[in-house]
Amino acid sequence: MVAVKPSVAVIIPTFNETESIGAVVAGLPRDIVGRVIVVDGGSADATRERAREAGAEVIAVGRGYGLACLTGAQAADADILVYMDGDGADDPAAIAALIAPIEEGACDFVIASRARGKREPGSMSWHQLLAGRVIGALVGLFYGARYTDMCALRAIRRDTLFALGMREMTYGWNLEMQMRAARAHLRVREVPVDYRCRIGGQSKVAGSLSGSLKAGAKILSTFARIALEPKRTSFRSAAQRRIRNP
Repeated sequence: MVAVKPSVAVIIPTFNETESIGAVVAGLPRDIVGRVIVVDGGSADATRERAREAGAEVIAVGRGYGLACLTGAQAADADILVYMDGDGADDPAAIAALIAPIEEGACDFVIASRARGKREPGSMSWHQLLAGRVIGALVGLFYGARYTDMCALRAIRRDTLFALGMREMTYGWNLEMQMRAARAHLRVREVPVDYRCRIGGQSKVAGSLSGSLKAGAKILSTFARIALEPKRTSFRSAAQRRIRNP
């Protein structure tokens, strides 16, 4: 009997990405991606129109990065979910490497690491790289799984994501997923990826001091909230906790 390949959906949260979203959607490898869902948080530009023209399904939600991520997961009737940004900085060619370990049954959660990959000059600030390393080290102290980045580009089985009990509806979503995956002793892998400068517009997080401060505060509060939660029964044995790097 021929094994049926798991279905894959790409979820792209957006907010005012009209300059880039069309190219992002058009550049996805549709031979492995079955559905493309753009979840828009109230863009004031033509983001939704450009996404539809490029072939994506579009869902409009309220503001909140985590809200967009959760809404996309609820709408995506697929086995594997891939998250990525809509600014054009993530390399869609990396999707195959992200989903392969999950398809093979070797991993539950795969996250891209810009820190371990090749970065185009100007694509990331020093404080973004430092934050990823510091937070990753703290997660390692608590749970034994050390990350190097909080990159938006990641893949996870849909049923696994819902089993994590995600609650964060803002920019703390990515960190919450990583912390809950580590605490649940999931089989996690980091994959080095190339990272480019965004196609257009300004980053909502790194593009301004106020944006960076707000995102930083939310990330810290998310870390504290999850670290102080009572531990639940884990998914896996402690022997499977360590992140395996290729």
